Amino acid sequence: MRAVARSIPVLAVVIAAVVAAGVRGDFKDLLVYQHAGRALLDGASVYGDRVGGLRFTYPPVAAILATPLAWPPAWLAAALWTAASVGALAVVLVIVLREQGRPAPGWLVALLVCGALAFEPVWQNLTFGQVNLLLMLAVLTDLLRPERRWSGLLVGLAAGVKLTPLVLVVMLALVGHPRAAARAALTFAATVAVGYVAMPRAATSYWTDDVVRAGRVGPPELAHNQSVYGALTRLLDDPPPVLLWLAVAGPLALAVLLVGAAWWRRGDRVLGGCLAALAMLLASPVSWSHHWVWAVPLALVLWERSRWAAVAWSAVFVARPILWPPWGEHREFAWSPFDHVVGNAYVLAALALAGWTGAVLARSRLAVSGGAPVSGDGSGGRAGDHHGLARAVVAAGQEGVQLVTAPRARQTVREVGVPGLDGVPHGRASFLPRTLLGVASLSMSPDRRRRYDSSGGGTVAEV
Repeated sequence: MRAVARSIPVLAVVIAAVVAAGVRGDFKDLLVYQHAGRALLDGASVYGDRVGGLRFTYPPVAAILATPLAWPPAWLAAALWTAASVGALAVVLVIVLREQGRPAPGWLVALLVCGALAFEPVWQNLTFGQVNLLLMLAVLTDLLRPERRWSGLLVGLAAGVKLTPLVLVVMLALVGHPRAAARAALTFAATVAVGYVAMPRAATSYWTDDVVRAGRVGPPELAHNQSVYGALTRLLDDPPPVLLWLAVAGPLALAVLLVGAAWWRRGDRVLGGCLAALAMLLASPVSWSHHWVWAVPLALVLWERSRWAAVAWSAVFVARPILWPPWGEHREFAWSPFDHVVGNAYVLAALALAGWTGAVLARSRLAVSGGAPVSGDGSGGRAGDHHGLARAVVAAGQEGVQLVTAPRARQTVREVGVPGLDGVPHGRASFLPRTLLGVASLSMSPDRRRRYDSSGGGTVAEV
């Protein structure tokens, strides 16, 4: 009964969100999912007809998973889908809070869900009837616990539905879990095979033609397309050549992914996983604004490290600057320089965040070698350090190579609470390398450090 009582505030918010989305939403994407499920059951073409001007653009297995939506009427499907999406958001917030060693009472979760509804990606996700909140929960579950027996299956299934989570298969390999990465890859391959069995002709057409056409899901220049490909399209007044896109998006996405992997290996799995998701969004040719629901758990993670960073990050997604310039009907091609800055706000915010977290990583390595102290608020290095991401990428790349080529050589320790780690008041880190214990000891008080040394924890000089 106590558990039910604690969940009442969250259930109230879920019901309120269902009503609000029902009043304001048109559920265009959900109607497309319904059509795909019905078409598959009726033996009709999944990819042929338009619903509300939109075609079904997902891999074939997504149509199979959409078949349960074929039976209920639209209003009931919308209510159930919205409730499931808001429920998934609430579970994500609970997971993030607990990973940071924080309690997750019902009233706090309900309050955070209400705040998350103000984020443009979340609200768009609900009013369109999109699947992104459900996929975020599935992916985060695997990224935070890849050592479990069946981890990787959810990432592979998510990739089978939306392709872009394939980037996270690389993430699993980088953080030293090749088995989870292999399971994810095999699961994705299984979804492709199932699609071929269920609809061989449609699957052949999709994988040989549709999948390589970015414009099949909508005009890539649209302001809502917050990806490197979209930014280049708006800047060049035309979709960029494939080689140019790969030359720009590839290194940027890889840099963010390496920084995320480095944070994950240093004990902050939530921040590392969320940064990997940002790399996924940057790498994809089309990342609609409702794909950026990862902004919510990132805001919660940042709040534990820097209040100003969390507020600034949240403001980008609440203020919706991407919609300030004229948009739609190719008006993005007439943007001024200022329009390009605010109109690509999600992309620029992701790169800025990666640069800032990269600078923290670089400063922590300097602290190990006797340089600047570790700090997450900017006090451990020069203000406005523009080389943090580059240094962190090099360091993360070196660690990743060592981890992949010699995984047994990596030292780990039991889960410990480390005060002052990268500016976190009571940072909680799992599987920390021994060197980071030395880094953490730099920020301890003299008495606490003496107790740490006398207990066998070691000193910086010994590391």
